Amino acid sequence: MKKHTLLILALAVVLVMPVLMHSGSLASEVLIFGLAAMGCNLLLGFTGLLSFGQGIFFGLGSYTVALTLTRWPLPMPLALALAMVTGGLGAALVGWIAIRQKGTYFVMLTLAFAQMFYFIAYTATGLTGGDNGLLDIPRPSITAFGQTLWPLTSPWQFYGFVALIFLVAFWLLLRVSRSTFGRTLLAVRDNEERAGAIGYNLKLLKLQAFVISGAVTGLAGALHAMMIGIAPLANAEYHTSEMILVMTVIGGTGNLFASVLGSAFYLLLADWLSALWPRWLLLLGMVLMAVSLWMQRGLWGLGEKLWHLRQGKHGQIRDQTTVQGNKT
Repeated sequence: MKKHTLLILALAVVLVMPVLMHSGSLASEVLIFGLAAMGCNLLLGFTGLLSFGQGIFFGLGSYTVALTLTRWPLPMPLALALAMVTGGLGAALVGWIAIRQKGTYFVMLTLAFAQMFYFIAYTATGLTGGDNGLLDIPRPSITAFGQTLWPLTSPWQFYGFVALIFLVAFWLLLRVSRSTFGRTLLAVRDNEERAGAIGYNLKLLKLQAFVISGAVTGLAGALHAMMIGIAPLANAEYHTSEMILVMTVIGGTGNLFASVLGSAFYLLLADWLSALWPRWLLLLGMVLMAVSLWMQRGLWGLGEKLWHLRQGKHGQIRDQTTVQGNKT
C-alpha cells in the first residue's frame, strides 16, 4: 500500500477517536501504545526479531521523563528527547548482546534482560521509587517567551499533543520502512543467510533496528508517564513487553498502521470486557486464542482479505454485465 494512503489512514484514526470516544485518556493511551507497537513491529515484522525486552525501553522512557520533570527540571520537549535517547541507549546495550544469538536463545536473552531490568528498578528505590514508582509527574504546557502556546491540563488537550507526536513518528517510521535500510531489513527477515552472503553486515543492521525501536518505545513510555502522572514499576514489568508484543501480533506484523489497529483493539476490548466481568482477562484470552487460530496475519490481514473478496465480487459482477451486454 502506498505511503500516502497509510498516512491518510493514520490521520483518520486521530481525527475519528475524539468523535467516537468519551475518554481523552483512553484515546491517548491507544496512540501511545500504538507507538510502542510500531517500535516492536520494526523488530518483529521487518527484521524478524521476536523481542521480549520492549518493556525495558518503555520503562526507561517513563523513568527518564519522571526524573527530568521532577528532580532535575528540564523543559518538557527536552525531557521527551532525552527519554528517546535513553530508550535508544538501552536498546543498543540489549541488542548488542542479544543479536549474537538466534531463535530461541535470542528470545531467552531478551527475556532475561527484561527480568533483570525489572529487579533493578524494584531495588533501586532511590532512583525509581521501587514498588511505589515515581509520583507527581507534571504535565507542563508548551510555552514560548513566557506565553502559553499549548496547554496540556485537560485529557483532550494532552490527546492533541500525543496525536501530533504520533503522526510525526508514524511518518518518520514509514520513511524508514520504505527506505533502502527498511528494505534491507526485510531481506534479513526473509532470508538471513542469503543477505549475509551478499555482504550485508547483519549485526549492524539488527542493532540499528534495535536502537530505532528502543527510541520510539522510550518516547511512548515517557508520554504514558506524563498521561497518568506517575512512572509505575508496572511499566518495567515483563507483562508490558508481553502486552506490546500481543498488540503487534493482533494488528499484523510487517505493517506499521496495523500496530495502531492492534493497540486500539486490545485496549478498547479490555476496557469493554472489564466493565462486563471482573475476570475479564479470561475472556480476553479466549479472543486472543481466536485471533491466533484464524487470523494469523492479524486485523490488517483480515481487512485485506475482506477487501479482496469485495473487489472479486465486484469484478465478477462487471464481467457478467459485460458478457450480457455483448450477447445483447
